[in-house]
Amino acid sequence: MKSTDYRLQKEIQNIKPDNQEWFKDFVRQVLESDKPYYSKADYLGLSIQELQNKIDYLAEDIKQMQALKKSLTNAKTTALEAVASVLAEYGIDRLDGTAISSITITPQKTKVKEELIILDEKSLIELGYFKPVLDMEAIEQALELKSDEEINRHVQVEVSKETTPARIKVNAKRSANNTQADELL
Repeated sequence: MKSTDYRLQKEIQNIKPDNQEWFKDFVRQVLESDKPYYSKADYLGLSIQELQNKIDYLAEDIKQMQALKKSLTNAKTTALEAVASVLAEYGIDRLDGTAISSITITPQKTKVKEELIILDEKSLIELGYFKPVLDMEAIEQALELKSDEEINRHVQVEVSKETTPARIKVNAKRSANNTQADELL
């Protein structure tokens, strides 16, 4: 993993939603520096890109580690069952050790799981084993198609707003020839 820790990137890593003023001051210092505008843009953008690179790298590592964990768990389960089978072949139900107390064979267990399968749904409905449920899609379609007073007096449409604060977007160049932000500032 090629990862460069720019000072701005370190500042971003330590930012908290309830304490942003010191970070904003640092960004102001970058913008007010004597460097050319493109150097400032590169520094800001590369710092954020490097942080995203770390996030992507960690996400991939997490996926690989989860796959490894699953594989090791399956291998352990298979090994425990195989050793139990071999010990049972030899008539051994307990094997004492010095570094460990002992190895014992747990008895085979069978779980019973019940599943209800409906053979005649119509007959059960006729016997009263049902509950009415509103068809929300049909109600929404009726409201969209027409302003039906019959429906409108029974429903209320609530509108909620979720505001996403303004953010920057780093638009990377298509070429791989990016200059280092440290050299720029």
